[in-house]
Amino acid sequence: MSNFITPLLLLLSFFTTLVSSTSPFSPIDHYLINCGSHNPTTTDLDHRIFTGDDDSSTTNSASQFLTITPSSTRTIPCANSDPSPISSPLYRTARAFNRPFKYTFRIQDRRTTHHLVRLHFHPFFNNSSFFDFSLAKFHVLANGFLLLHDFSIENNYQKVGGVIIKEYMIRVGDSDKLEISFVPLKRSNFAFVNAIEVISAPKDLIADVAQFVSSERNERVDGLLKNGFETVYRVNVGGPKVTPFNDSLWRTWVPDDEYLKKSGDDGLFDVHFGGWIQYRVGGASREVGPDNVYNSARVIKSLNGSIPKSNITWLFPGIEGYKYLVRLHFCDIASVVANLLYFNVYVNGNLAYENLDLSAMTNMLLASPFYADFVVEGSDSAFLTVSVGPSNLSFPNAVDAILNGVEVFKINNSMGSFDGQICAQSVMKSWKRGNVGVVVPLLAAVFLLLTASVVVQRRRCGLGDKVGWSRLPVDVSEVNLKYGSQQSAGKL
Repeated sequence: MSNFITPLLLLLSFFTTLVSSTSPFSPIDHYLINCGSHNPTTTDLDHRIFTGDDDSSTTNSASQFLTITPSSTRTIPCANSDPSPISSPLYRTARAFNRPFKYTFRIQDRRTTHHLVRLHFHPFFNNSSFFDFSLAKFHVLANGFLLLHDFSIENNYQKVGGVIIKEYMIRVGDSDKLEISFVPLKRSNFAFVNAIEVISAPKDLIADVAQFVSSERNERVDGLLKNGFETVYRVNVGGPKVTPFNDSLWRTWVPDDEYLKKSGDDGLFDVHFGGWIQYRVGGASREVGPDNVYNSARVIKSLNGSIPKSNITWLFPGIEGYKYLVRLHFCDIASVVANLLYFNVYVNGNLAYENLDLSAMTNMLLASPFYADFVVEGSDSAFLTVSVGPSNLSFPNAVDAILNGVEVFKINNSMGSFDGQICAQSVMKSWKRGNVGVVVPLLAAVFLLLTASVVVQRRRCGLGDKVGWSRLPVDVSEVNLKYGSQQSAGKL
Protein backbone atom coordinates (compact mmCIF):
# COMPACT_ATOMS: atom_id res chain seq x y z
CA MET A 1 0.00 0.00 0.00
CA SER A 2 2.79 2.41 0.88
CA ASN A 3 4.35 1.84 -2.53
CA PHE A 4 1.14 3.12 -4.12
CA ILE A 5 0.66 6.12 -1.82
CA THR A 6 4.14 7.56 -2.33
CA PRO A 7 3.86 8.02 -6.13
CA LEU A 8 0.33 9.37 -5.65
CA LEU A 9 1.53 11.98 -3.18
CA LEU A 10 4.35 12.96 -5.50
CA LEU A 11 1.89 13.33 -8.37
CA LEU A 12 -0.48 15.45 -6.27
CA SER A 13 2.44 17.58 -5.11
CA PHE A 14 3.52 18.08 -8.72
CA PHE A 15 0.08 19.27 -9.84
CA THR A 16 -0.33 21.44 -6.74
CA THR A 17 2.93 23.15 -7.61
CA LEU A 18 1.80 23.81 -11.17
CA VAL A 19 -1.73 24.98 -10.23
CA SER A 20 -0.59 27.27 -7.40
CA SER A 21 1.95 28.90 -9.70
CA THR A 22 -0.72 29.78 -12.28
CA SER A 23 -3.35 31.43 -10.04
CA PRO A 24 -4.65 34.61 -11.70
CA PHE A 25 -3.03 37.88 -10.72
CA SER A 26 -5.37 40.36 -9.02
CA PRO A 27 -3.66 43.65 -8.08
CA ILE A 28 -4.86 45.44 -4.95
CA ASP A 29 -4.07 48.86 -6.42
CA HIS A 30 -5.43 49.12 -9.94
CA TYR A 31 -6.07 52.65 -11.20
CA LEU A 32 -6.92 53.27 -14.86
CA ILE A 33 -7.55 56.96 -15.63
CA ASN A 34 -8.89 58.38 -18.90
CA CYS A 35 -7.66 61.96 -18.59
CA GLY A 36 -9.94 64.79 -19.71
CA SER A 37 -12.90 62.49 -20.30
CA HIS A 38 -16.45 63.44 -19.23
CA ASN A 39 -17.55 59.81 -19.46
CA PRO A 40 -17.63 57.93 -16.15
CA THR A 41 -16.07 54.89 -17.84
CA THR A 42 -14.33 54.14 -21.14
CA THR A 43 -13.44 50.69 -22.48
CA ASP A 44 -10.17 50.55 -24.41
CA LEU A 45 -9.28 48.23 -27.29
CA ASP A 46 -8.04 45.58 -24.83
CA HIS A 47 -11.39 45.56 -22.98
CA ARG A 48 -10.08 47.38 -19.92
CA ILE A 49 -12.31 49.93 -18.20
CA PHE A 50 -10.80 53.38 -17.60
CA THR A 51 -12.41 56.00 -15.35
CA GLY A 52 -12.85 59.58 -16.57
CA ASP A 53 -11.31 62.39 -14.49
CA ASP A 54 -13.70 65.17 -15.54
CA ASP A 55 -16.91 63.96 -13.91
CA SER A 56 -17.12 64.99 -10.26
CA SER A 57 -20.81 64.06 -10.02
CA THR A 58 -20.07 60.46 -9.06
CA THR A 59 -18.07 59.01 -6.20
CA ASN A 60 -16.21 56.77 -8.65
CA SER A 61 -14.90 59.71 -10.67
CA ALA A 62 -11.14 59.89 -11.14
CA SER A 63 -11.30 63.65 -10.51
CA GLN A 64 -10.62 62.76 -6.86
CA PHE A 65 -7.01 61.94 -7.84
CA LEU A 66 -6.35 65.29 -9.51
CA THR A 67 -4.64 68.11 -7.61
CA ILE A 68 -3.87 71.49 -9.16
CA THR A 69 -1.00 73.69 -7.97
CA PRO A 70 -1.78 76.52 -7.38
CA SER A 71 -5.43 75.81 -6.59
CA SER A 72 -6.57 78.85 -8.62
CA THR A 73 -5.22 77.37 -11.85
CA ARG A 74 -7.89 75.88 -14.10
CA THR A 75 -7.20 72.65 -15.94
CA ILE A 76 -8.53 72.12 -19.42
CA PRO A 77 -10.08 68.84 -20.56
CA CYS A 78 -9.62 68.62 -24.33
CA ALA A 79 -11.25 66.47 -26.98
CA ASN A 80 -9.51 65.32 -30.14
CA SER A 81 -11.01 67.41 -32.97
CA ASP A 82 -10.20 64.76 -35.58
CA PRO A 83 -9.95 61.32 -33.93
CA SER A 84 -9.09 58.28 -35.98
CA PRO A 85 -11.99 55.80 -36.14
CA ILE A 86 -9.62 52.92 -35.40
CA SER A 87 -7.72 54.57 -32.54
CA SER A 88 -8.25 53.72 -28.90
CA PRO A 89 -10.94 55.78 -27.13
CA LEU A 90 -8.21 56.75 -24.65
CA TYR A 91 -6.62 59.01 -27.27
CA ARG A 92 -9.73 61.04 -28.02
CA THR A 93 -9.37 63.16 -24.88
CA ALA A 94 -6.57 64.63 -22.79
CA ARG A 95 -6.03 67.02 -19.92
CA ALA A 96 -3.80 70.05 -20.49
CA PHE A 97 -2.23 72.42 -17.95
CA ASN A 98 -0.07 75.52 -18.05
CA ARG A 99 0.92 75.16 -14.38
CA PRO A 100 2.28 72.23 -12.33
CA PHE A 101 -0.39 69.66 -11.51
CA LYS A 102 -0.42 66.19 -10.04
CA TYR A 103 -2.45 63.03 -9.73
CA THR A 104 -2.35 61.41 -6.28
CA PHE A 105 -3.14 57.72 -5.87
CA ARG A 106 -3.75 56.02 -2.55
CA ILE A 107 -1.50 52.99 -2.10
CA GLN A 108 -3.00 50.07 -0.18
CA ASP A 109 -0.85 47.16 -1.36
CA ARG A 110 1.90 46.51 1.21
CA ARG A 111 2.99 43.20 -0.30
CA THR A 112 5.16 44.86 -2.93
CA THR A 113 7.73 47.66 -3.00
CA HIS A 114 6.99 48.79 -6.56
CA HIS A 115 4.05 49.87 -8.68
CA LEU A 116 3.74 49.85 -12.45
CA VAL A 117 3.09 53.29 -13.91
CA ARG A 118 2.15 53.82 -17.55
CA LEU A 119 1.73 57.27 -19.06
CA HIS A 120 -0.08 57.58 -22.40
CA PHE A 121 0.61 60.47 -24.78
CA HIS A 122 -1.05 61.04 -28.15
CA PRO A 123 -0.62 64.48 -29.74
CA PHE A 124 -3.68 66.01 -31.39
CA PHE A 125 -5.17 69.45 -32.06
CA ASN A 126 -8.14 70.77 -30.10
CA ASN A 127 -10.21 73.43 -31.89
CA SER A 128 -11.90 74.91 -28.83
CA SER A 129 -8.71 75.50 -26.82
CA PHE A 130 -6.31 75.84 -29.79
CA PHE A 131 -3.93 73.43 -28.06
CA ASP A 132 -1.56 71.65 -30.43
CA PHE A 133 -0.23 68.86 -28.24
CA SER A 134 2.67 68.17 -30.58
CA LEU A 135 4.20 71.44 -29.28
CA ALA A 136 3.98 70.52 -25.58
CA LYS A 137 7.19 70.51 -23.52
CA PHE A 138 7.24 69.45 -19.88
CA HIS A 139 8.73 67.38 -17.06
CA VAL A 140 7.17 64.44 -15.22
CA LEU A 141 7.96 63.43 -11.61
CA ALA A 142 6.78 60.53 -9.44
CA ASN A 143 7.49 60.13 -5.71
CA GLY A 144 10.90 61.80 -5.94
CA PHE A 145 11.91 60.18 -9.26
CA LEU A 146 12.39 62.32 -12.36
CA LEU A 147 10.74 60.35 -15.14
CA LEU A 148 10.91 62.84 -18.01
CA HIS A 149 12.94 66.05 -18.35
CA ASP A 150 12.32 68.59 -21.12
CA PHE A 151 10.02 66.01 -22.68
CA SER A 152 8.96 66.94 -26.20
CA ILE A 153 6.37 65.03 -28.16
CA GLU A 154 8.10 66.00 -31.41
CA ASN A 155 11.36 64.36 -30.31
CA ASN A 156 9.66 61.17 -29.11
CA TYR A 157 7.00 60.73 -31.77
CA GLN A 158 6.70 57.08 -32.76
CA LYS A 159 5.91 55.81 -36.23
CA VAL A 160 3.02 53.47 -35.43
CA GLY A 161 -0.20 55.22 -34.49
CA GLY A 162 1.51 58.30 -33.08
CA VAL A 163 1.09 56.96 -29.53
CA ILE A 164 3.81 57.19 -26.89
CA ILE A 165 3.51 54.96 -23.81
CA LYS A 166 6.12 55.40 -21.10
CA GLU A 167 6.28 52.56 -18.56
CA TYR A 168 8.03 52.61 -15.19
CA MET A 169 8.28 50.56 -12.03
CA ILE A 170 8.26 53.14 -9.27
CA ARG A 171 9.43 52.29 -5.79
CA VAL A 172 6.73 53.33 -3.35
CA GLY A 173 8.18 51.67 -0.25
CA ASP A 174 6.29 52.54 2.92
CA SER A 175 4.49 55.54 1.42
CA ASP A 176 0.69 55.46 1.42
CA LYS A 177 0.42 57.41 -1.82
CA LEU A 178 1.95 57.75 -5.26
CA GLU A 179 2.08 61.25 -6.72
CA ILE A 180 2.65 61.85 -10.44
CA SER A 181 3.42 65.50 -11.20
CA PHE A 182 3.47 67.25 -14.57
CA VAL A 183 5.47 70.48 -14.84
CA PRO A 184 5.48 72.65 -18.00
CA LEU A 185 8.97 73.50 -19.23
CA LYS A 186 8.24 77.21 -18.76
CA ARG A 187 5.28 79.56 -18.59
CA SER A 188 4.93 79.69 -22.37
CA ASN A 189 4.61 75.89 -22.55
CA PHE A 190 2.02 73.44 -21.32
CA ALA A 191 1.80 69.80 -20.25
CA PHE A 192 -0.77 67.16 -21.08
CA VAL A 193 -1.55 63.48 -20.61
CA ASN A 194 -4.15 61.21 -22.21
CA ALA A 195 -4.26 58.30 -19.77
CA ILE A 196 -2.55 56.99 -16.64
CA GLU A 197 -2.22 53.47 -15.25
CA VAL A 198 -1.06 52.70 -11.71
CA ILE A 199 -0.97 48.99 -10.87
CA SER A 200 0.52 46.99 -8.00
CA ALA A 201 3.58 45.12 -9.27
CA PRO A 202 3.71 41.42 -8.35
CA LYS A 203 6.18 40.73 -5.58
CA ASP A 204 8.22 38.40 -7.77
CA LEU A 205 8.38 40.72 -10.78
CA ILE A 206 11.78 42.16 -9.88
CA ALA A 207 14.37 40.24 -7.88
CA ASP A 208 16.72 42.02 -5.48
CA VAL A 209 19.77 40.21 -6.89
CA ALA A 210 21.32 40.10 -10.37
CA GLN A 211 24.66 39.38 -12.04
CA PHE A 212 26.76 42.39 -13.04
CA VAL A 213 28.51 41.71 -16.35
CA SER A 214 31.42 43.66 -17.84
CA SER A 215 34.64 43.07 -19.74
CA GLU A 216 36.57 43.28 -16.46
CA ARG A 217 34.50 41.15 -14.11
CA ASN A 218 31.25 39.35 -13.36
CA GLU A 219 29.90 39.72 -9.85
CA ARG A 220 26.72 39.52 -7.83
CA VAL A 221 24.73 42.74 -7.37
CA ASP A 222 22.38 43.17 -4.41
CA GLY A 223 19.82 45.86 -3.57
CA LEU A 224 18.08 46.23 -6.93
CA LEU A 225 14.74 46.81 -5.21
CA LYS A 226 16.00 50.14 -3.86
CA ASN A 227 15.79 51.51 -7.40
CA GLY A 228 13.15 52.41 -9.93
CA PHE A 229 13.07 51.07 -13.48
CA GLU A 230 12.03 52.36 -16.89
CA THR A 231 11.06 49.87 -19.59
CA VAL A 232 13.21 50.42 -22.68
CA TYR A 233 12.66 47.19 -24.65
CA ARG A 234 10.26 44.27 -24.33
CA VAL A 235 10.74 41.74 -27.12
CA ASN A 236 9.07 38.43 -28.00
CA VAL A 237 11.83 36.39 -29.65
CA GLY A 238 10.69 34.32 -32.62
CA GLY A 239 7.01 35.11 -32.09
CA PRO A 240 4.37 37.70 -32.99
CA LYS A 241 3.39 40.86 -31.15
CA VAL A 242 1.78 40.18 -27.78
CA THR A 243 -0.92 42.73 -26.90
CA PRO A 244 -2.01 43.77 -23.38
CA PHE A 245 -5.11 41.60 -23.75
CA ASN A 246 -2.86 38.50 -23.75
CA ASP A 247 -0.63 39.55 -20.84
CA SER A 248 -1.68 39.38 -17.20
CA LEU A 249 0.12 42.69 -16.53
CA TRP A 250 -1.27 44.30 -19.70
CA ARG A 251 2.16 44.67 -21.33
CA THR A 252 3.06 44.84 -25.01
CA TRP A 253 5.79 42.58 -26.42
CA VAL A 254 7.06 43.40 -29.91
CA PRO A 255 8.56 40.93 -32.44
CA ASP A 256 12.35 40.66 -32.51
CA ASP A 257 12.86 41.00 -36.29
CA GLU A 258 13.97 44.63 -36.01
CA TYR A 259 16.73 43.76 -33.53
CA LEU A 260 17.92 40.41 -34.85
CA LYS A 261 21.36 40.51 -36.45
CA LYS A 262 21.02 38.51 -39.62
CA SER A 263 23.38 35.60 -40.09
CA GLY A 264 24.06 33.29 -42.99
CA ASP A 265 24.26 30.26 -40.69
CA ASP A 266 21.67 27.61 -41.60
CA GLY A 267 21.48 26.44 -37.98
CA LEU A 268 19.07 29.23 -36.98
CA PHE A 269 15.42 28.20 -36.64
CA ASP A 270 12.15 29.54 -35.23
CA VAL A 271 10.29 27.21 -32.88
CA HIS A 272 6.60 27.34 -31.89
CA PHE A 273 5.03 25.22 -29.17
CA GLY A 274 1.39 24.19 -28.97
CA GLY A 275 1.42 22.48 -25.57
CA TRP A 276 1.09 23.73 -21.99
CA ILE A 277 3.75 25.99 -20.50
CA GLN A 278 4.59 24.48 -17.10
CA TYR A 279 4.88 27.34 -14.63
CA ARG A 280 6.40 26.37 -11.28
CA VAL A 281 6.47 27.87 -7.80
CA GLY A 282 9.86 29.52 -7.46
CA GLY A 283 10.24 29.79 -11.22
CA ALA A 284 9.04 32.38 -13.69
CA SER A 285 5.34 33.14 -13.25
CA ARG A 286 2.85 34.33 -15.86
CA GLU A 287 3.39 37.84 -14.50
CA VAL A 288 7.10 37.53 -15.31
CA GLY A 289 6.28 36.35 -18.84
CA PRO A 290 3.06 35.21 -20.54
CA ASP A 291 2.48 31.96 -22.42
CA ASN A 292 2.72 33.74 -25.76
CA VAL A 293 6.34 34.64 -25.03
CA TYR A 294 7.42 31.23 -23.77
CA ASN A 295 5.71 29.23 -26.52
CA SER A 296 7.94 30.70 -29.25
CA ALA A 297 11.72 30.97 -29.56
CA ARG A 298 14.72 31.16 -31.84
CA VAL A 299 17.15 28.25 -31.60
CA ILE A 300 20.43 26.99 -32.99
CA LYS A 301 20.30 23.35 -34.09
CA SER A 302 23.15 21.09 -35.12
CA LEU A 303 23.17 20.09 -38.77
CA ASN A 304 24.81 17.01 -40.26
CA GLY A 305 26.21 16.00 -36.89
CA SER A 306 28.34 19.15 -36.55
CA ILE A 307 27.79 21.84 -33.93
CA PRO A 308 27.46 25.35 -35.42
CA LYS A 309 30.26 27.72 -34.49
CA SER A 310 28.22 30.95 -34.58
CA ASN A 311 25.84 32.68 -32.19
CA ILE A 312 22.46 34.36 -32.55
CA THR A 313 22.79 38.07 -31.73
CA TRP A 314 20.31 40.88 -31.10
CA LEU A 315 21.28 44.59 -31.15
CA PHE A 316 19.39 47.21 -29.12
CA PRO A 317 20.26 50.87 -29.82
CA GLY A 318 20.09 53.87 -27.49
CA ILE A 319 21.72 52.18 -24.49
CA GLU A 320 24.10 54.67 -22.86
CA GLY A 321 24.71 56.79 -19.77
CA TYR A 322 22.95 54.54 -17.25
CA LYS A 323 23.01 51.09 -15.74
CA TYR A 324 20.53 48.69 -17.28
CA LEU A 325 18.79 45.56 -16.06
CA VAL A 326 18.71 42.98 -18.86
CA ARG A 327 16.24 40.13 -18.38
CA LEU A 328 16.50 37.09 -20.66
CA HIS A 329 13.62 34.62 -20.85
CA PHE A 330 14.22 30.93 -21.55
CA CYS A 331 11.87 27.98 -21.98
CA ASP A 332 13.02 24.72 -23.54
CA ILE A 333 10.21 24.02 -25.98
CA ALA A 334 12.56 22.52 -28.59
CA SER A 335 14.31 19.58 -26.91
CA VAL A 336 12.92 16.05 -27.08
CA VAL A 337 14.30 15.04 -23.67
CA ALA A 338 15.92 16.86 -20.77
CA ASN A 339 19.65 17.32 -20.22
CA LEU A 340 20.57 17.71 -23.89
CA LEU A 341 20.58 21.52 -24.08
CA TYR A 342 23.72 23.35 -22.94
CA PHE A 343 24.68 26.77 -24.25
CA ASN A 344 26.45 30.05 -23.49
CA VAL A 345 24.89 33.48 -22.95
CA TYR A 346 26.68 36.73 -23.81
CA VAL A 347 25.77 40.33 -22.96
CA ASN A 348 27.69 43.09 -24.74
CA GLY A 349 30.05 40.41 -26.01
CA ASN A 350 30.96 39.32 -22.47
CA LEU A 351 30.29 35.80 -21.23
CA ALA A 352 27.35 36.16 -18.84
CA TYR A 353 26.40 32.49 -18.36
CA GLU A 354 28.55 29.50 -19.33
CA ASN A 355 27.05 26.08 -20.05
CA LEU A 356 23.52 27.08 -19.10
CA ASP A 357 21.52 23.91 -18.40
CA LEU A 358 17.81 24.73 -18.43
CA SER A 359 16.89 21.22 -17.21
CA ALA A 360 18.83 21.83 -14.00
CA MET A 361 17.06 25.18 -13.53
CA THR A 362 13.56 23.75 -14.01
CA ASN A 363 13.74 20.51 -12.01
CA MET A 364 14.10 18.43 -15.18
CA LEU A 365 10.92 19.82 -16.73
CA LEU A 366 10.70 20.73 -20.40
CA ALA A 367 8.54 23.70 -21.45
CA SER A 368 9.07 25.24 -18.01
CA PRO A 369 10.13 28.92 -18.01
CA PHE A 370 13.27 30.34 -16.46
CA TYR A 371 14.71 33.87 -16.56
CA ALA A 372 18.11 35.35 -15.79
CA ASP A 373 18.82 38.97 -14.78
CA PHE A 374 22.02 40.83 -15.66
CA VAL A 375 23.12 44.40 -14.91
CA VAL A 376 25.31 46.21 -17.44
CA GLU A 377 26.73 49.68 -17.92
CA GLY A 378 25.52 51.67 -20.91
CA SER A 379 27.99 51.19 -23.75
CA ASP A 380 30.00 53.98 -25.41
CA SER A 381 28.74 52.56 -28.70
CA ALA A 382 25.16 53.24 -27.50
CA PHE A 383 24.26 49.63 -28.33
CA LEU A 384 23.40 46.66 -26.15
CA THR A 385 24.03 43.21 -27.62
CA VAL A 386 22.57 39.90 -26.45
CA SER A 387 23.85 36.60 -27.89
CA VAL A 388 23.29 32.89 -27.31
CA GLY A 389 25.38 30.10 -28.82
CA PRO A 390 26.75 26.58 -28.39
CA SER A 391 29.06 25.76 -25.48
CA ASN A 392 31.75 23.14 -24.96
CA LEU A 393 29.06 20.82 -23.56
CA SER A 394 26.69 21.11 -26.53
CA PHE A 395 25.62 17.90 -28.25
CA PRO A 396 25.56 17.27 -31.99
CA ASN A 397 22.16 16.52 -33.51
CA ALA A 398 20.46 18.51 -30.74
CA VAL A 399 19.35 22.03 -29.84
CA ASP A 400 22.46 24.06 -29.01
CA ALA A 401 21.01 27.44 -27.95
CA ILE A 402 17.61 29.01 -27.31
CA LEU A 403 16.08 32.37 -26.37
CA ASN A 404 12.39 33.23 -25.91
CA GLY A 405 12.30 36.87 -24.80
CA VAL A 406 14.32 39.96 -23.89
CA GLU A 407 13.50 42.87 -21.60
CA VAL A 408 15.74 45.88 -21.01
CA PHE A 409 15.10 48.28 -18.12
CA LYS A 410 16.91 51.53 -17.39
CA ILE A 411 17.89 51.91 -13.72
CA ASN A 412 17.64 55.40 -12.24
CA ASN A 413 20.91 57.20 -11.59
CA SER A 414 22.18 58.46 -8.22
CA MET A 415 19.96 61.57 -8.52
CA GLY A 416 16.81 59.48 -8.89
CA SER A 417 16.52 60.48 -12.54
CA PHE A 418 15.77 58.50 -15.69
CA ASP A 419 16.37 61.50 -17.93
CA GLY A 420 19.56 63.45 -17.27
CA GLN A 421 21.77 64.65 -14.44
CA ILE A 422 19.06 66.55 -12.59
CA CYS A 423 16.83 65.62 -9.67
CA ALA A 424 13.10 66.08 -9.17
CA GLN A 425 13.59 68.74 -6.48
CA SER A 426 15.63 70.89 -8.87
CA VAL A 427 12.86 70.78 -11.45
CA MET A 428 10.30 72.12 -8.98
CA LYS A 429 12.69 74.78 -7.69
CA SER A 430 13.46 75.96 -11.21
CA TRP A 431 9.74 76.33 -11.90
CA LYS A 432 9.29 78.47 -8.79
CA ARG A 433 12.30 80.61 -9.74
CA GLY A 434 10.81 80.99 -13.20
CA ASN A 435 7.61 82.33 -11.70
CA VAL A 436 9.52 84.82 -9.60
CA GLY A 437 11.42 85.92 -12.68
CA VAL A 438 8.14 86.81 -14.37
CA VAL A 439 6.34 88.32 -11.38
CA VAL A 440 9.15 90.70 -10.35
CA PRO A 441 9.22 92.62 -13.68
CA LEU A 442 5.43 92.74 -13.54
CA LEU A 443 5.52 94.31 -10.09
CA ALA A 444 8.13 96.79 -11.26
CA ALA A 445 6.00 97.78 -14.24
CA VAL A 446 2.96 98.35 -12.04
CA PHE A 447 5.02 100.45 -9.65
CA LEU A 448 6.39 102.61 -12.52
CA LEU A 449 2.91 103.17 -13.91
CA LEU A 450 1.62 104.27 -10.53
CA THR A 451 4.60 106.54 -10.04
CA ALA A 452 4.14 108.10 -13.48
CA SER A 453 0.46 108.76 -12.81
CA VAL A 454 1.30 110.53 -9.55
CA VAL A 455 3.89 112.74 -11.27
CA VAL A 456 1.47 113.69 -14.05
CA GLN A 457 -1.25 114.50 -11.52
CA ARG A 458 1.12 116.72 -9.49
CA ARG A 459 2.18 118.66 -12.58
CA ARG A 460 -1.43 119.24 -13.57
CA CYS A 461 -2.11 120.66 -10.12
CA GLY A 462 0.93 122.95 -10.38
CA LEU A 463 2.52 121.54 -7.28
CA GLY A 464 5.93 121.03 -8.86
CA ASP A 465 8.43 119.99 -6.22
CA LYS A 466 6.87 121.99 -3.40
CA VAL A 467 4.90 119.12 -2.02
CA GLY A 468 6.77 116.05 -0.73
CA TRP A 469 6.07 112.48 -1.81
CA SER A 470 3.08 110.83 -0.20
CA ARG A 471 3.01 107.07 0.37
CA LEU A 472 0.96 105.00 -2.00
CA PRO A 473 -2.16 103.55 -0.35
CA VAL A 474 -1.35 100.02 0.59
CA ASP A 475 -4.77 98.71 -0.37
CA VAL A 476 -4.58 100.23 -3.87
CA SER A 477 -1.19 98.67 -4.62
CA GLU A 478 -2.36 95.27 -3.38
CA VAL A 479 -5.45 95.38 -5.56
CA ASN A 480 -3.43 96.27 -8.65
CA LEU A 481 -0.76 93.68 -7.94
CA LYS A 482 -3.30 90.93 -7.42
CA TYR A 483 -5.07 91.89 -10.64
CA GLY A 484 -1.79 91.85 -12.52
CA SER A 485 -0.90 88.41 -11.15
CA GLN A 486 -4.30 87.04 -12.13
CA GLN A 487 -3.90 88.38 -15.65
CA SER A 488 -0.51 86.74 -15.89
CA ALA A 489 -1.84 83.45 -14.57
CA GLY A 490 -4.49 83.39 -17.27
CA LYS A 491 -1.95 83.41 -20.08
CA LEU A 492 -0.08 80.45 -21.45
